[in-house]
Amino acid sequence: MKRIYRFALLSILALGSVFYSCETTELELLDNPNALSDDQADPNLLLNSIQRAYVTSLGTLNDRSSELARIDYVGGRDYFAMYNSSALDGTWNRFYSGMSADINVIAALNEGEDQDLRFHLGVSKTLQAHHLMLLVDFLGDIPWSEALNPLEFPNPSVDDDASVYAVALALLFEADSYFADFGSDAPDSVIDFFYDGDNNKWRRLVQTLKMRHALTTGDFSRFTGLVSEGGFINNSADDFQFNYGTQLLNPNTRHPDYNADYTTSGANIYQSNWLMETMQGADKTDGSDDDPRMRYYYFRQADCTPGASCDPDGDGQFLSCSLETPPPHYIAGGVSYCWLEDGYWGRDHGDDDGTPPDNFLRTAVGVYPAAGLFDDDRFAGLNQDVGGVGEGIEPIILASYVDFWRAEVALSAGNVGGARDFVDAGMNKSMDKVTSFGALDGSRDTSFEPSQGDINDYIDSITSQITNTSDDSWNVLAEQYFITMYGGGSDAYNFYRRTGYPTTVKPNLEPNPGVFPRTFLYPSVEVVANPNITQRQDNATQVFWDTKPAGPAFPPAN
Repeated sequence: MKRIYRFALLSILALGSVFYSCETTELELLDNPNALSDDQADPNLLLNSIQRAYVTSLGTLNDRSSELARIDYVGGRDYFAMYNSSALDGTWNRFYSGMSADINVIAALNEGEDQDLRFHLGVSKTLQAHHLMLLVDFLGDIPWSEALNPLEFPNPSVDDDASVYAVALALLFEADSYFADFGSDAPDSVIDFFYDGDNNKWRRLVQTLKMRHALTTGDFSRFTGLVSEGGFINNSADDFQFNYGTQLLNPNTRHPDYNADYTTSGANIYQSNWLMETMQGADKTDGSDDDPRMRYYYFRQADCTPGASCDPDGDGQFLSCSLETPPPHYIAGGVSYCWLEDGYWGRDHGDDDGTPPDNFLRTAVGVYPAAGLFDDDRFAGLNQDVGGVGEGIEPIILASYVDFWRAEVALSAGNVGGARDFVDAGMNKSMDKVTSFGALDGSRDTSFEPSQGDINDYIDSITSQITNTSDDSWNVLAEQYFITMYGGGSDAYNFYRRTGYPTTVKPNLEPNPGVFPRTFLYPSVEVVANPNITQRQDNATQVFWDTKPAGPAFPPAN
């Protein structure tokens, strides 16, 4: 699973320490040189640390969300055991002990007369607001009013999740005021991992995060008003993403999924059978009507998967389920099991079989977004220095995602034509971005790349299925949103709980996997240390904005 391989990577800058160190051998010093005062801190290094912590957490949250939405594979038959109290330990620590503490230091430094840190605070509070919303989305009630004040509140209590979400919105307004007051791009001394110091792009992100807040809380009127104001991420040139590098050592700056799959010992990640099958066309044996993004997302190492029409007898050594009978609930629901046609080799949701010697057979990540290889039917070639050499991206909020937000609001209001147009726009932006990554693989056979006519025809065939407000139309919207979020996906978990779509996702292989997680357990690092936080006994607690029926009836595909 991807959780094993995420983040040994974000040391794009060898920061060492957030603070300047002292060079001294004086043993009589009264002050600890490892605990310097705030006024000795370097705000640029603090900002770097905040950005790194944020990206690391987004990598984790993208993965956990994508697993639950079936964008990625997860290998657990029991949700409660799979998403245990350690699942978000690092994310919790990075937010409270890392990001938020560093932001307070920057704020204190900004109060002095010798430094102008408005841009630093705008960036920091934007990232803090988004991270805070995500923590509420995953955990519900969390500490805030008593947090970050250990002298007065050594064991902070949790606040109501709705009130913390309101704090996140207030932070966005505060961040925007810093950007507006600063009024220009960042000074050259600032290293901005995302927008290269572009003040206007950051303000677009702030406006977009305000829209996300409104969408998540169901305030569609406010969402529409924010759209009318403009100034949000509506063009892929403003996409909010983290860019990886190609360096292998000291430090490794490559995409973590590239590092996991492009090795001398073969691929290590299993892809989601549901997503790959959803992207396959009606004729699943020759790829003639596959989603045009498929050869960019996935790189097949084999041209035949055991159990498929090319090998109906199966192969227990490499794919044990190819010799097994599907579970009864799969049979009853007419759900495909274990294998896919055309050499796509992944795993079903909840498959906890051991790891066979299939590292040179399973489907690997492709050229988007991990900067691996484009799939041109070569069926070989994984090693540490092929394709885009890991110079990919961590998608966070893309313009294509925002189009799907607008499609959701439109279809919820019964505006079928508007929803169809926004899905069309989102798919077009996604196709343009994904296909542009093909150039990273200079070894590819370009004859396998789709033409613009192929892309247009495919998008038309999909959007023509959005004809009303029925489950079928919602499923089309949801499936295309999830496909577009491949490689990112932190908002897929929210969408799935908010709408229940798509109903086409595969159920867990375990017929009784427990309640689908409506929230995660509190991180063990906090529960063990803080007597004011009581651990939940299940995953059934719903976030304030999650107004759908309780499990197990909802989501319906679980």
